[in-house]
Amino acid sequence: MFYRAICLSLLLLASVSSAEQKRVLGDWDVHYIAFNTTFLTPEIAKANGIVRSPNNTLINISVIDRKTKQAQKVDISGTARNLIGSTTALTFIPVIEGEAIYYLASMPFEHEEHYRFSISLKQNKISQTLKFEQKLYREE
Repeated sequence: MFYRAICLSLLLLASVSSAEQKRVLGDWDVHYIAFNTTFLTPEIAKANGIVRSPNNTLINISVIDRKTKQAQKVDISGTARNLIGSTTALTFIPVIEGEAIYYLASMPFEHEEHYRFSISLKQNKISQTLKFEQKLYREE
């Protein structure tokens, strides 16, 4: 149920932005998105311990093997740093639904605040870092 809600949220966001948010890191396709938690229904947010707020963003990361196209279990951690240098540690929660695996972290932000995200992905001896930037907007 949560996976479907996330997919619907992602489809909604994809219709707003035509650019795919994916990076190729070694043998992985790493898909990422940050969106306001108000896009989630109250039921979905509550069931997954996510605080819905106009000032909270949800970061969703999925790691796919480029050859097998299978979702990967990884150790994941990260930070978000705004332009004045304040850093927020991101705590990711893995969500496994069938063959889908994705990692969610939420954090508060101020309207129109620009963040630089650095996400560490590790699996056995493989280590990659996903870096991206995004300006976050409050949803009214």
